[in-house]
Amino acid sequence: MTSATSAQGSSPTGRARLADVAALAGVSVGTASKALSGGGRMRPETRQRVLDAVEALGFRPNPQAQSLHTGRSWTVGLMTTDGIGRFSTPVLLGAEDALGAGKISVLLCDTRGDAIREEHHLRTLLDRRVDGIIVTGRRTDPRPPLSGVGGLEDLPVVYAFSPSTDPADISVVSDDRGGARLAVEHLVSTGRTRIAHVTGPEHHAAARDRAHHGGEHLAAAGLRLSTGRVHFGEWSEAWGRRAVAAVLRTAPETDAFFCGNDQIARGVTDALRERGADVPGEVAVVGYDNWDTMALASRPPLTTIDMNLTEIGRIAALRLLDAIEAAGTAPGAHTVPCRLVVREST
Repeated sequence: MTSATSAQGSSPTGRARLADVAALAGVSVGTASKALSGGGRMRPETRQRVLDAVEALGFRPNPQAQSLHTGRSWTVGLMTTDGIGRFSTPVLLGAEDALGAGKISVLLCDTRGDAIREEHHLRTLLDRRVDGIIVTGRRTDPRPPLSGVGGLEDLPVVYAFSPSTDPADISVVSDDRGGARLAVEHLVSTGRTRIAHVTGPEHHAAARDRAHHGGEHLAAAGLRLSTGRVHFGEWSEAWGRRAVAAVLRTAPETDAFFCGNDQIARGVTDALRERGADVPGEVAVVGYDNWDTMALASRPPLTTIDMNLTEIGRIAALRLLDAIEAAGTAPGAHTVPCRLVVREST
């Protein structure tokens, strides 16, 4: 009988225990626990013996025992208002990448933008004693901080993509100013000087911010919008198609469209193609979001701005871990740079 088999045999259930790992590694149970948690000071070869014993025995730590020992549940809640997952799924994937390295599980809760449902999920997460919560959504508009449930005041919370209205909270957001700069500078670098801006509803922060920053960067280049104004409308292909007629009626020499999202940009390219305009020979088009479903299906495929949603999720998770461990994460909004993805539409 091998030593590994003998160690496993000491457990009535056949499942290896921490004591079995310690025995096989030739260390105390306390030393084995510290080696697995990453705590304590010990020689590298001692830690490695414990890890080798874990692998040999197929040992899996008991989550309940870990929780009692550390005071943590090793779970984090992720609350979203984005039911279709267009924006929250990449954020979730980024958060899981960061949290998975620490063997922390993520519990996803979809509030569907309903305050009562949000309160219900909050109570459930608190009952499960989660170590913290990441809050995200489908829009960049600031949202009120979580409230209404006792116990929240002691729970670390980080807001991702949809920032908190409270400057004392930690928020991780996309850099729309930088994204607009990338779009405008790219169009100008390709020789475009008569640029129109077509975007979504004016009451959405994303539409207002991208329009404002786009205008700023055009002015810095000594240019102005080709029609003299921003064309606010809907986040839809249909609006993009209608907007082309409005823009070209006012400014027929327009040689580029900077669009507030990829759906609008795809509608713009469709309308330009139907008019016989060469994209990008006569008119260039830049979208926003880098939504593959739209950007790659467009004819031609869209140059667009990627908001780095996965990176937003990853950084939000790291900020949450810092808050959980009281590592002194600074409050306020932390911005994540966008990136330009160049395709055939420019």
